[in-house]
Amino acid sequence: MDNSKLQVIPLGGLGEFGMNCLALRYGDDILVIDAGMMFPEDELPGVDTVIPDFSYLEENREHVRALILTHGHEDHIGATPFLLSELDLPVYGTEFTLALAGRRLEEHELKEQANLNVVRPGETIELGPFQVRFIHVTHSIVSAVALAIQTPLRTVVHTGDFKVDPTPTDNLLFDLHTLAEYGQRGVLLLLSDSTNVDRPGYTESERAVRPRLEDILNRATARVVVSCFSSSVHRLQQLIDLAEEFGRKVCFLGRSMISVTEIAHSLGLLRIPDRILLRPQDVMSMPRDKVLVLISGTQGEPMSALSRVAVDDHKHLSIEPGDTVVLSSRIIPGNERAIYRMINHLARRGAEVIYGSMNPPVHVSGHASAEELKLVLNLIRPRYFVPIHGEYRQLAKHAALAEHLRSAGLEETFVLETGETLEIDARGARKGERVNVGRQCIDSGSLDEVVEDLVIRDRRHLAEDGFVLPILAINKHTGNSEGEPQIVSRGFLPAEESAELLEEAARVVKRTVENSSPEERADWGVIKDKIRADLRRFLHRHTSRRPLIVPVILEV
Repeated sequence: MDNSKLQVIPLGGLGEFGMNCLALRYGDDILVIDAGMMFPEDELPGVDTVIPDFSYLEENREHVRALILTHGHEDHIGATPFLLSELDLPVYGTEFTLALAGRRLEEHELKEQANLNVVRPGETIELGPFQVRFIHVTHSIVSAVALAIQTPLRTVVHTGDFKVDPTPTDNLLFDLHTLAEYGQRGVLLLLSDSTNVDRPGYTESERAVRPRLEDILNRATARVVVSCFSSSVHRLQQLIDLAEEFGRKVCFLGRSMISVTEIAHSLGLLRIPDRILLRPQDVMSMPRDKVLVLISGTQGEPMSALSRVAVDDHKHLSIEPGDTVVLSSRIIPGNERAIYRMINHLARRGAEVIYGSMNPPVHVSGHASAEELKLVLNLIRPRYFVPIHGEYRQLAKHAALAEHLRSAGLEETFVLETGETLEIDARGARKGERVNVGRQCIDSGSLDEVVEDLVIRDRRHLAEDGFVLPILAINKHTGNSEGEPQIVSRGFLPAEESAELLEEAARVVKRTVENSSPEERADWGVIKDKIRADLRRFLHRHTSRRPLIVPVILEV
């Protein structure tokens, strides 16, 4: 490596939502910012979690100095256990962020050996040639930070996820002054969140949800059930405060909701008044107009608490006519079907379900809209700019948003996708060579359950065309088939339609065996391939479908 060159290496999160992970390299020192996951899309059947391919970091393990976490959302910390299972790295983040990451590490029995280091906004740490300062920003989760990273080639600013909330519920303002100071000193490169670039104006303050929530509680004559992201501590605090104001007891339901609120309360980030909490087993015995339930499951996840409540399969809560259910969250693209199915179930039980856009809102975004993104650009006035966190259309729009800075020192904007790199040295900045990137599909959340591409392909194949099992017995001494071949199929054709076809398919298998030489019949690998090829041609000719064919040979 050229020791005077700075490399920006996106390993996830550029050109896609989720899997946020970016490496900064100067000479032989690499700093990793965030290690996030994403939920699988429909074309990944059976997959629970998708994480970045960390092979670049593994290949350069002796150069990786640390992992820095900007905040505690799963798309920024969810892959931490998988990275730390491969690399022994110190991890830096705010106390709440590390508590959430520690919960994930504990699930994988990695918490004890993890080297977790708590930092506070305003503090600076040194990691090789990097000096990293943590800057408080406002977001939909507490304790989020931006990073000002001093390198031998001047400063790089990484915003993390943010919005500029002028009235945060905890009264901790976005530290715009520090960003402005760096802008005055000169910033080499800005890496900035692009998630809401296509929204004009400003994102509403978190306090904007209070009037609607207050109105709902004021009008409700029965139970009120509110679902929001469990990490939205600001939202939870407002709901607890309103419950106290309206004389309602509060019950937390759902594993993640209980876990995160316990962490937030233990760290002093969530104030829970005395005697306001209600045990889950007591919810149904309390007067209905005295109960506020805060529950996880905003996205209609099949086994989440709210999904189970919607189908009356929760041991502590049943929805009754007149209850009010509020989805205080956004609908993540791809989850629409599951969410609306859940809403339909709740409506059938007689609940009034409140969700979606309205004024005043029941949910506000945690990401900056276009005018806030302009504000940050104007304060920092970088020499180079790389939009991060978003699909390509958003990265491109964010790049266009920065064009007005051409007269204020901006030399170049680079729209990168995951795997593309940026190199900066004394001569300027340019795109560098691609690095090996990709994604790993995880089954059951286990560190050992990485799903190969071949398995994903087979699952898609099964989902689309089903499978066919030709079963035949071959005499190991003579190589001749014993009895008639049998054909078993699932997900291929309805039984009433396929009986005659499968009988003919069995005759195809028998002819294949009979027309093979004794040497071919003695080699099971060869005879299986011949059966598979002949049967595939036959079935495709008659049905235009290509089921997965798995010959089974019994030795007799």
